Order: sequence, then C-alpha cells, then structure tokens
Amino acid sequence: MTQAKTMTKKQISRKRVTFRLKAQPGSEVYIAGDFNNWDPTARKLKDKNGDGNFATTMLLQPGEYQYKFVIDGQWSIDPECEEWVPNAMGSLNSLIRL
Repeated sequence: MTQAKTMTKKQISRKRVTFRLKAQPGSEVYIAGDFNNWDPTARKLKDKNGDGNFATTMLLQPGEYQYKFVIDGQWSIDPECEEWVPNAMGSLNSLIRL
C-alpha cells in the first residue's frame, strides 16, 4: 500500500512562473528579487541550447514581486516586463503580479 502525499494549502496555491531573458551566449545570468531576499547569486538562469535564451522556473505564492536580472554582475530590469517601479537605489525594479 502506498501513502498519498498530502499537500498543504500553501503548496497548492503556488504558481509556476518562468522568467526568460535574451543575453549573450556564455553569460552568467541570475535573478534576484523579493522572492529570494535579493540574493544576486541564489537563482541562476540556464541557457540550455547555448543560444543566449536564458530561463528559470519558480513556484511563487500569489502576490506582487519586484525583481531584477543580474547579467555578468550587472543589475538589469527585465526588458520584456511591462511594469516597473522605482527602488531605493534610484533605479527601477521589474514588477510581476500573480
């Protein structure tokens, strides 16, 4: 007899979100934001085909998240994101609402 895995409400309500970025092949690309305490090396994007199309998928709770990409050590907004907000550093953060 097998045991069914019981999922909590928190696990069920999370949404799968894929972040994508076009960058130079061979770049080191990370994403930092509210969801990982702005750690610039916590979440690396992968370029599976070596063609500069980087991506990572995360499970996030519904809500509002600010984020930036870190490309070879340089912080950058998401050029495909339609919503940006000012930050305390005098620049902009990308904003996603789930």
